[in-house]
Amino acid sequence: MFRKLCSLTLFLFVAMALQAQSYMTAVGLRMGTDWGLTAKQRLAKSTTGELIFQSSLQREELMLTALVEQHYPLVFRGLNIYIGGGLHKGWINSPANAPNEMPQTMLKDPFGLSFIGGAELTLGKFNISYDFKPAFNIAGGEKRFYYQTGISVRYILVTNKVYKKKQREKRREQRRKDGKGIHLGDDWMFWKKKS
Repeated sequence: MFRKLCSLTLFLFVAMALQAQSYMTAVGLRMGTDWGLTAKQRLAKSTTGELIFQSSLQREELMLTALVEQHYPLVFRGLNIYIGGGLHKGWINSPANAPNEMPQTMLKDPFGLSFIGGAELTLGKFNISYDFKPAFNIAGGEKRFYYQTGISVRYILVTNKVYKKKQREKRREQRRKDGKGIHLGDDWMFWKKKS
């Protein structure tokens, strides 16, 4: 009985702590088939934009990917799955005289479509995600299709709570500037003739 009570208490405590955590802006590292930097910005309630700058361990390329992702919460707000898509642009950086490879002059820098699907968990000031990110080159690149997987660990720079507080302060300040406080105007003096 005691173990069940402790387990239930721990579960409720963790669930409440995680539900209270949300992010607006998070940056960090992406590790997997490609390594690099990642930044996420919340665009709407369940939508984020993500930029990934990575270097491949399988190919001699650098790649910048811009994605828009739709999030679907599971159990509580800190745990969700997401899917999305966007564009990528790459740069070939292999030397022209590398053995068993096409010369650099024959390879063009890749450009194409990227898709993403994964799950993420927000714990305190950290956001951790695992994803599958296939990429299809419309032009250039060593291959037409890449599949990438990765684990991203991001530090939350701006939380949802801080963002909402700043938005409330901005609205309050705007109302003060517009004079929409307790200002009655001239309409309350009904006995005066309007010109």
